[in-house]
Amino acid sequence: MNDKTTRFLPLVVTVGQVVIFPYYIIWLKQVSLTFTLFAWFFAAFSFAAAWGYRIFQSKKNKDQSFIFLIYVGIGMVYVLIGYIKNPFETLPYMVLLLQVILGLLQGYFRAWHTEQETYHLHAVHHYLIVGFAMIGFSFVTIISPVVFITIFGLLLCLCGVWEFIRKRKESI
Repeated sequence: MNDKTTRFLPLVVTVGQVVIFPYYIIWLKQVSLTFTLFAWFFAAFSFAAAWGYRIFQSKKNKDQSFIFLIYVGIGMVYVLIGYIKNPFETLPYMVLLLQVILGLLQGYFRAWHTEQETYHLHAVHHYLIVGFAMIGFSFVTIISPVVFITIFGLLLCLCGVWEFIRKRKESI
C-alpha cells in the first residue's frame, strides 16, 4: 500500500470525527432542548450506525465501497448542521434525520475502515493525534461550535473529492 492517500485519508476522517465530537455534542444539546430528546437522538444515531455497519458487512464485493461518497456524505451533513441557525418547529425532525444519516454513514465507514490493511496502525496513531489535537483546541476560544463542525464538514467533502479523483486516475 504505497498510496499515501489510501493510507492517510481514513485516519483524517477518524481523528476528525473524534475531535469534532465535543463540539457536535454541544450543538446537539442546544437543539435538543430536553435531555430525553437528546437521548433519543443518540439512540437513533446508534441504531443507524449499526445498520450502516451491517450494510457494509453484507456486501459481496467489498472492494466497490464508493468510500468517497461516504466522506462527502458525512461532510455534507456537518456543513448542513453549520447552516442551521434559528430554531424552528421542524428542527427536531431535521435533527433526527441528520442523526440517522450521520449514523448510517459513520457505521458504514467504520466497517469499511476495519477491513483496511492500515487499520491497526491507524488505531495507534488515532489516539496520539486526537490527544494532541484536543490539547491544541483547548487553547482556542471560539464563539460557536458550529464553526468547527462546518470546517470539518468542508474538509471531509475535500477528502471525498480527492478520493474520487484518485480512484478515477487509478482506473484509467
